[in-house]
Amino acid sequence: MWLSFYNKDAVGDTLLLTKGDITRSELATESKGNVTRIYREATGETVSMNVFEISKTFTPAGNGQVVLTDEELEQLNALIKTVGFEDEITVDLSPKFVVGYVKECVPHEDSDHLNITQTEVDNGEVLQIVCGASNIKKGQKVVVAKPGAVMPSGLIIWPGELRGVKSNGMICSAKELNVENPTGKKGILVLDADTETGKAFFE
Repeated sequence: MWLSFYNKDAVGDTLLLTKGDITRSELATESKGNVTRIYREATGETVSMNVFEISKTFTPAGNGQVVLTDEELEQLNALIKTVGFEDEITVDLSPKFVVGYVKECVPHEDSDHLNITQTEVDNGEVLQIVCGASNIKKGQKVVVAKPGAVMPSGLIIWPGELRGVKSNGMICSAKELNVENPTGKKGILVLDADTETGKAFFE
């Protein structure tokens, strides 16, 4: 699953593609033609690609995160292959902000404020998510930012670890979602109990 970003004024005529997080100490780069591949030096896994002068092929619509059309995706993959890279860019258009149901919530053994949740999202999928909000409880309906979600702040949610425990997403507060909080209380946004699990939060 790749995410695409374009901001000509701030970055220039460059399409930024990413499918994961990487630290400066583990990255390496390789350039061919107008394409630079960013990869994990230890494994060779491609994490990001920068396509310079993208408007010579097509001009992405939008500013910030952009959704490529099927035609643009085909042109992009042809360009990447032509310069000599084997990577294929694919997209996932399923909602990344969904209603979740907290099926289980237990304290993190190595923290005095973190909790480990098992949170059901769409199609019965259950994600383990570590949450630091004081108001998180079993049985709540919440808003989950799934891996690949781009927050209003620009932060991208990727699978990670908190205090040694895997976390696959984020349970969000109203502030993080840039929406009103009807309760005015701090912590995660708690939805009505009858809200449909798996439903997209942003229509």
